[in-house]
Amino acid sequence: MSSSHMKRLTMPRSWPLPRKSTIWIQKPNPCGHTLEHCMPLGVVLRDVLGVAQTRREAKRIVHSKLVKVDGNLESDSGRGVGLMDVLTVGDDNYRCILDTNGKLRYRPIPKKSASTKTCRVTGRSTIKGGKTQVHLHDGRNLLFDESPDYKTGDSLVISLPDQDIKAHHKFEEGSIAYLTGGSHIGETAIVRGHEIKRSSKANEVKFDDFGTISDYVFVIGDKSDIPLEDES
Repeated sequence: MSSSHMKRLTMPRSWPLPRKSTIWIQKPNPCGHTLEHCMPLGVVLRDVLGVAQTRREAKRIVHSKLVKVDGNLESDSGRGVGLMDVLTVGDDNYRCILDTNGKLRYRPIPKKSASTKTCRVTGRSTIKGGKTQVHLHDGRNLLFDESPDYKTGDSLVISLPDQDIKAHHKFEEGSIAYLTGGSHIGETAIVRGHEIKRSSKANEVKFDDFGTISDYVFVIGDKSDIPLEDES
């Protein structure tokens, strides 16, 4: 068995693919996203967007310099395209989101929306020279000479592909949250409170009529940041 493949029966439930059509499915190459939150580029082109009929055809499209991920030309058909990533195929742009069934979707977005991406801050650390490194959900690390006011759970809107910070959305009461896990996955809701646990238990976030853990909360600036099916 090749380590670049896995059985369809064991693929993440978030992948919107039939489980019994063939035995094997390509695994995404290691990237900043978790396996549940990304799919390999070649599989997206063939099985989700339908722009290729076979894996070989998908590879040919990738090598034709028509495909970009987050504004950068991509030549690896195994590259994981994950949550909030922007995929460009020719003149068409798509953003990866989770729908209300917990499935990964690649929704069409206008060209203007494809120039930015919202990233969740997953942590920060101080490195050699006293610089601050801010870690984002897609594996990016941003370096700052001064310690910025970006806390874990906040979101940053960055330009693509040059990574300039365009906006900062704080994780606080009144923020708009996009939920990436739990029974309300794929929905948006207003944060009403945040309870920090002094134990190994996960921190909790309160909404109007339910609560969830903070790991499932992805702060966005506006509901329109999550593209709907009919947006183009």
